[in-house]
Amino acid sequence: MKGLAELTKTTLIGGLLVVLPIYLSILLMIKTIAGIFALLSPVTEALPAGAQFRHVIAIAIALVVCMLAGLVVRTRRGLRAKNALERSLFAKIPGYALVRGLAQRVSGEEGEGAFQPALVELEDALTPGFIIEELEDGRYTVLVPSVPTPAAGSLFILPRERVHPLDVPFTQAVKVISKWGEGAGVLARGVAVRSSFTLSEAKAQAPAGGISR
Repeated sequence: MKGLAELTKTTLIGGLLVVLPIYLSILLMIKTIAGIFALLSPVTEALPAGAQFRHVIAIAIALVVCMLAGLVVRTRRGLRAKNALERSLFAKIPGYALVRGLAQRVSGEEGEGAFQPALVELEDALTPGFIIEELEDGRYTVLVPSVPTPAAGSLFILPRERVHPLDVPFTQAVKVISKWGEGAGVLARGVAVRSSFTLSEAKAQAPAGGISR
């Protein structure tokens, strides 16, 4: 009887571990789709009430608008207008620069908005962060994001020795933060790779007598 109860318990827990992640994933997907439809509600409301597949039409219209915007910013005037809007308006929106940096990294572009991942020393611990800029005195302005939201967090101005830039993709650092730290070993290896690379550079540039200390 005790064995049957233990078998039932382990089977139930095993089934729960299978069903619960699927349920949460479906729930998250439904909420995401609902959020997209909410953003497109002004477009869907402007469509005729009798139109079929109103949400599909709204998504198609949104994609066309994105395509047109992409074509506009490929022109010289459009790019100047976009840069002016970013400096005067969009850059003041919290999280805009980080999201823009993420989009640039995903699309394969490198730019000032694509912040460099780093491990930041806070007290006796290392925490993932992003280098916002390097100050004139050599210190770094860094963003330490809140888990699991990479676009929000706290800003710190720290000396160089407490900020360890990483040789890992920006998207990889964002993935670790959004997954509550899962895969953080990749970031730790990024520091090791960078340190090894720096040492090899120093050896290559050092005189024949060795590396000066």
